[in-house]
Amino acid sequence: MDINDYDESKGLRVKIRLDFKGQAKPGRFLFGGKQVDKAAEEAREHHVALLRNVPVQGVYIEDIDVSIEVYTVWDDIANAEVAYAPVVLTVNAENIEDLLRFIAREEFRKIDVQEPGRIVLNRNELERLLFKINGEIKNYVGQLERKYNLR
Repeated sequence: MDINDYDESKGLRVKIRLDFKGQAKPGRFLFGGKQVDKAAEEAREHHVALLRNVPVQGVYIEDIDVSIEVYTVWDDIANAEVAYAPVVLTVNAENIEDLLRFIAREEFRKIDVQEPGRIVLNRNELERLLFKINGEIKNYVGQLERKYNLR
């Protein structure tokens, strides 16, 4: 696709993978990894319900794929098994900036740009994009500070 073929009114079409972490309750570790898997599935269900019911300005969620199996890994820091429940979103966004709220998340794993094949940004658009990235990073750092009571 040549840049001249790109229709701005269609925006961007991307697939975004988010992996939601299962937070097991301390008392549940005695029952094994099943509870961690269940916690990850519950986290995924909660976030998918939010994605379906809460509109995001400039973004249309075309499809939500929850068919990928929950997987577990060993977390050396927590010294425990951790489960992740993946979700693949197919999203149409008006512009690149609208996608930042999805990729500036802890759950973000992968993005696949489906359309357009090529994007050209002028100087002002690049500056606006970088400014928006800075804002999302500050917001994320603020969330981490509140989560771990660093302020």
